[in-house]
Amino acid sequence: MRLTVAQALVRFLSVQFTERDGVRHRTVAGMWGIFGHGNVAGVGQALLEAGPEAMPFHQGRNEQAMVHAAVGYARMKHRLSTLACTTSIGPGATNLVTGAALATVNRVPVLLLPGDVFATRPADPVLQQLEVPWAYDVSVNDTLRPVSRYFDRIWRPEMLPASLLQAMRVLTDPVDTGAVTLALPQDVQAEAHDWPDELFRPRVWHVRRPLPDAAALAEGAALLRSARRPLIVAGGGVRHSEAAPALARFAAATGIPVAETQAGKGSLRWDHPQALGAIGHTGTAPADAAAREADVVLGVGTRWTDFTTASGTLFPPRARFVNLNAAAFDGHKMSGLALVGDARAGLTALAAELAGFRAPERSHAVGEWRARTDAVLGDGDGPWPPSQGEVIGALDAVLADRDVLINAAGSLPGDLHKLWRSRDPEQYHVEYGYSCMGYEIPAAIGVRLAAPDREVFALVGDGTYLMLPTEIVTAVQEGIPVNLVIVQNHGYASIGGLSAQVGAEGFATAYRFPGAGGDFTGPRLPVDLAANAASLGLEVFTPGSAKELRTALAAARTSPRPTAVYVETDPARPGLPAEAWWDVPVAETSTRESTREARTTYEASRPSPGTRPTL
Repeated sequence: MRLTVAQALVRFLSVQFTERDGVRHRTVAGMWGIFGHGNVAGVGQALLEAGPEAMPFHQGRNEQAMVHAAVGYARMKHRLSTLACTTSIGPGATNLVTGAALATVNRVPVLLLPGDVFATRPADPVLQQLEVPWAYDVSVNDTLRPVSRYFDRIWRPEMLPASLLQAMRVLTDPVDTGAVTLALPQDVQAEAHDWPDELFRPRVWHVRRPLPDAAALAEGAALLRSARRPLIVAGGGVRHSEAAPALARFAAATGIPVAETQAGKGSLRWDHPQALGAIGHTGTAPADAAAREADVVLGVGTRWTDFTTASGTLFPPRARFVNLNAAAFDGHKMSGLALVGDARAGLTALAAELAGFRAPERSHAVGEWRARTDAVLGDGDGPWPPSQGEVIGALDAVLADRDVLINAAGSLPGDLHKLWRSRDPEQYHVEYGYSCMGYEIPAAIGVRLAAPDREVFALVGDGTYLMLPTEIVTAVQEGIPVNLVIVQNHGYASIGGLSAQVGAEGFATAYRFPGAGGDFTGPRLPVDLAANAASLGLEVFTPGSAKELRTALAAARTSPRPTAVYVETDPARPGLPAEAWWDVPVAETSTRESTREARTTYEASRPSPGTRPTL
């Protein structure tokens, strides 16, 4: 079959399928793109020729946002299906880097197809080419190497089949997945080649559920049986593996309490008898208290990041860890016993090993914690403007069980981790592996494309909105009814609070005109985000009271159009304080009194480091 490289690429992708538990998905279900001279005649022409049935296309506005949309889609599809992103060379390609890092950090598959310079070099340099005098085979696409799980540059058509198969291997591997980059020189994209018919036959990539080693399972079960104060920590692997029902059964049968990481929140319904809520720096009091007392900890699908472990200070030095994880790399963290395998299959096998075991009964003061959170969430009739917690309370009151709430950065992830009451494994969608401002709006589009039967709300701070609102236009253009909740607190509130804590006095964290000393303490900027959102085509609601906020959220939820609910919050009414340490060093010497005081506080409050190596 004689096709161009780009035509062959699109045709190949259109017949790749992923299968798990007998359910089949399109591995690459569509493509986002922005066209320039580096991809318009190649991939652009191939998409036009293939048509939307072979490869649906979404017109992006920012390349980083395109990757965020693909990540949101793939996460909602439990990493069994994703979207591709095509760009031109130069800035289009380098704009992919942040999104690629986010995908790889979170181990979510995305396929990146940046255009590249001419392989045949008829004219050097071409428009947007970066010249590297010491390495003429380097282009800006090489910036994608360290943030990709697989990278290749297709210098010749003959290279394409083997590279495509490797790309699919990584996209469908729960352990190795992340961003996959195939750099496509623009002349090679348009070059014709005779391809074997076999390349375009449908291919199914089976995603299996490997069981942990039997001896390791028995050893892990023995450790848990010996525990007096066991604890389960549920991570994102529970959700990727669709293991939430298995976890609920395991917790109910053993009586072991469950705490959740940011990625794992929603693994257990909030009112499950064994649910302690969030763990770590942004955790709940019951979960963190249980962690401080734990003697055996079962980690399920967690990477043990610094927020989860409170910078390595949360768990007792003598606590033993049993880590059920698809990746051996994560299974051995915290000096743990690695149960390398699928979360759902592993929990089922471990439950069989623990038949008849019941953890000792303990009181975790969950009722007291819920009373504290009730007060922060409010009753819908409080003062105006609301606190950030009351905005979360209004969303909790309005959203249905299957609705999805999206966030990524600022102070909102911490409040949501503590306060949100998840009622469905897919409801809580917070990207905190990379905590990337700008993720929320494009991710909401990706989630809605993946799950058109769910209402989707993106909780967006003013800083995030100003950073990457561009895909609002795509939502309007394609009629994708996502809902934004724009929280206006006039600056980087989260980092502003941290800045004050470390003695940096909130410098350059508020959205204000410069003061006399150039320190951004003047009047607030006259920015109208509600008007801006309306100008981009959203239906905008601007409530003026707590009751109106809930009414506006309900109206947005039922609107057939993309919407925004704009609300100013009162930053003087903070939420619940942190329940655990997070290590942010303070300047050791300074001429400013605020910094010296912060350093004294830091040294006095810093916990002694644990003795456990964390690998």
